[in-house]
Order: sequence, then structure tokens, then C-alpha cells
Amino acid sequence: MPESAPASQTLSRGIRILEVLADARTPLTIDEIAARLDVHRSIAYRLLRTLEDHRLIGRDGSGSVTLGPRMAALAAGVAHDLQAEAIPELTAIANELGMTCFLGVLDGDDCITLASIEPRHAIASVAQRPGARHSVTVGAPGKAILTQLAASEWPDHASAALRVEVDEARTRGFATSHDEVIPTVQSVAVPLALRGQRPAAIAVVHVATDLDDAEIADRLRLSASAIRDALEG
Repeated sequence: MPESAPASQTLSRGIRILEVLADARTPLTIDEIAARLDVHRSIAYRLLRTLEDHRLIGRDGSGSVTLGPRMAALAAGVAHDLQAEAIPELTAIANELGMTCFLGVLDGDDCITLASIEPRHAIASVAQRPGARHSVTVGAPGKAILTQLAASEWPDHASAALRVEVDEARTRGFATSHDEVIPTVQSVAVPLALRGQRPAAIAVVHVATDLDDAEIADRLRLSASAIRDALEG
């Protein structure tokens, strides 16, 4: 494709709707979606109708919009082998530690959640939806990913304090965060470096625990090694 080819504004807006819905923790109304895209309600409505025709979005009983079932099918095709090997390990960690466990991968300057498992018997757990994204410069999984990158590959806005923190995480083998992505939530993450794959991390999120960060990291590393062995032989 020639570099001078104009971008499709309609396609860009449709993709942006999917991103907005993926980041939202509750269904959104058409007016809320229009406001977040900074477009007229009629434009948002036409875009949503097209996405709905392809089952990429759906509506609940009140008419609010959520991601649709087709999105799950498309997501399942992304890094299929990695997800297939990771999900049993994420499930084991979640149920052993009573914490939500997830796999994050580098996507541009963001860390995006590829797969997430909530504990089976926990009284309360922190939701971490697949498709959720945040800057790679915040949160434990983002920092664990940064430990795998050369400084020249980091986002331009990375601070000097973050560089020190990531250096410390690289030395001890795990990263932590408190109140950085979700208020009151803590996270521990270990890097997952795989040949031919984007830099990734395995992480857990929790509000409170009797385990210390190093103990949690030790358990995460066991699963990271298992995933690496399964994929690389």
C-alpha cells in the first residue's frame, strides 16, 4: 500500500469504538460512545449498526452496548498457541493464590491483556478483562515487559524514575505496582520472553494478601517456565 494512501476515518472510528468498549467496565450508551469519539450521535449510531451486523457488538436489555460474541472468536485466533499453553497455567495460579491471573503482551506502547482467569472460589476478585490496555509505562506487567526491551525501544515519555524501577525489577526478576492502573489494586508480574513472540508478562492482581511479593513471583515464574518449555521445546 502506498505510504500516501489516506487513512479511512470510518474504519478508524469503528476500531476506536471497539477499543472504548474493551476498556469500559460496564455497558455504554450510544450517547456515551458518541461523546468518547467526539462525534454526533447519528454517526455513532451508524457505526454501531455496522458493527452489530457483524456481531462485533451487542446490546443488553436497556439498549446499552457491549462487545459481541464475534469478538471472542476473533480474539481466540490471536497468539493461539500462546493462549492455549498459558490458560491452564493462569487457571492454576488463580485458584492456588485466590487472585485474578492474566497474560499481558506488548502492543505498540501499550500492555494489552490477552487472556485472564479469575479464581474459582474467591469471595471477591479483581476483574481484568481480555482486551484491556494501558500504557506499558505503568503497572507491574508493563514494567515486566519493559525489562525485556532496550532503552531505545521504550516510549518517549518514560521517566527517569521508571527506568530505575525497571532496572530493579530486572535484577530481582519481578515487577510490582500499587494503585497505578486500578485504584487500591496491587499487582505482581514476571517477564515472559519467547522466541518469535512479542514481549509478554504473567501477572496477578489483588487487593490484599498474606503472601509477600517474592512468594507470588516464585509461583508466577514456575508457570512462565512451563509455558516457555511447552512452546520452545
